[in-house]
Amino acid sequence: MNGKLQNDLSKRERQVMAIIYKRKNASVNDVLKDIPNPPSYSAVRSVVNILENKGFIKHKKYVKKYVYSPTISRKKATNSAVKQLLTTYFDNSLEKAVTTMLEMHNDDLTDEDFQRLSRIIERVQKEDEQ
Repeated sequence: MNGKLQNDLSKRERQVMAIIYKRKNASVNDVLKDIPNPPSYSAVRSVVNILENKGFIKHKKYVKKYVYSPTISRKKATNSAVKQLLTTYFDNSLEKAVTTMLEMHNDDLTDEDFQRLSRIIERVQKEDEQ
């Protein structure tokens, strides 16, 4: 995929990619089953062709249908998207991003959630010290 970002995708393309990542691989019919407000078969087929031309997915032919899979891992795609988000909206500040997310979800988080987040921070600090 050579440096391409998930941010290079339209909303519909990102929806299709999310489905393919979730399923590990998917046909156009699989995407149609899972996509919100599904467009026509030919519209999904067009989006899949665009994604393949952009290098985000590849296909294998099974009998009479093509099955698509991502060309990079979901983790790499996620890291790329988060990096772009940090750069674009948070001046590359993890602290600003985490603060925003915590403030957005403060009412939804339980004491156990906060304890789990604290343990993650402690674990990362210990790994960094080693």
